[in-house]
Amino acid sequence: MAAKVFESIVKFGLMLAVAGGVMNSVLYNVDAGHRAVIFDRFCGVQNIVVGGGTHFLIPWAQNPIKFDCRWQSQNVPVITGSKDLQNVNITLPILFQPVASQLPRIYSSIGEDYDERVLPPITTETPKVGL
Repeated sequence: MAAKVFESIVKFGLMLAVAGGVMNSVLYNVDAGHRAVIFDRFCGVQNIVVGGGTHFLIPWAQNPIKFDCRWQSQNVPVITGSKDLQNVNITLPILFQPVASQLPRIYSSIGEDYDERVLPPITTETPKVGL
């Protein structure tokens, strides 16, 4: 009698573990202040931006790429020239925030590290106006 009860508990535990694994692969969370872009292995980057919360996806076919859409600060060191042709070392603090509706385009054309690829070239041109 005890063996049958133990066997049914083991079967129930195994079914519960399999169901938990399936639910873990089907659901994903997007934190507050973040947005996600869905990359589909068959169609590429979808033009849908997903907001915060828990969402469904097709396991092994879709992958969420999460972006931080809050205001961020980055210090960029810049070496620029002054009017009298002297080199000036400046560290510029930059506040930036990606436009949430443009995240699929940002991901497809620039990538996840858009801030490291876009901000330094912009900051090298900005101080030349004022010096």
